[in-house]
Amino acid sequence: MGSLGPSVVSMQPCRSKAAASAGGEQQQQQQRGGGFRMPLHYPRYRKADYEAMPEWRVDCLLREYGLPVAGDLDAKRQFAMGAFLWPGQY
Repeated sequence: MGSLGPSVVSMQPCRSKAAASAGGEQQQQQQRGGGFRMPLHYPRYRKADYEAMPEWRVDCLLREYGLPVAGDLDAKRQFAMGAFLWPGQY
């Protein structure tokens, strides 16, 4: 069961000389954590794993991928299954 952990790749745009001199906005965005982040590994859970997963783990998984963490536990599980399982798996 499971993800291989919180390994994350941070994709930050290359900055040209013009952008470096006028890059105050980019620096502010990076300080706020607005950069694109993509975990290195796709979660390898099965439908049964999502159905038995505690709420704190579902929340962590959704946050790790930058997905919304709103709603009750059933809604979160359904969202995670829809996001990470292929149609034939659920």
